[in-house]
Amino acid sequence: MVSRQQKKAATHRKLQLLRSITNSHAQNNTSVILAASRYIEMLKQTVEILNQNISAAKDSTSQDPLPLVKVEAQEKGFQINVLSEGSCPGLLVLILEALEELGLDVLQARASCSENFHLEAVAEYENREQTENTDGQGVKEAVLQAIQNWRASSEQE
Repeated sequence: MVSRQQKKAATHRKLQLLRSITNSHAQNNTSVILAASRYIEMLKQTVEILNQNISAAKDSTSQDPLPLVKVEAQEKGFQINVLSEGSCPGLLVLILEALEELGLDVLQARASCSENFHLEAVAEYENREQTENTDGQGVKEAVLQAIQNWRASSEQE
């Protein structure tokens, strides 16, 4: 049999644990339990808000996901990665044209347009003097503009 003192000690440990979890400074047992109850309600509200945010994010991405664009500057040019959930027919051509307008030569590229659109490209400037004038952000903006142009043209069809 468990003695009365052991039960009291176990209850005291559990209340101390509740006090530490809820950051409560309450001294009596009732106040600790009330603080824990308020803490649980606050956690429920936080979970509800997070679930709503997740649901809203899923709705917005499933309707019209933006492709992910990553541009890394290299010694003589740029490593360009574009990834989208959809197949994006015609997007590759617009991106390559945008790079050409910047004066970039695509030295190496790998593209997949079946279920998802994925482009990995290495591009360098045709003219070495341009290397100093343009950074990776300018290249990224040009690629994003090509994506916007593609999106506008595909909505008109």
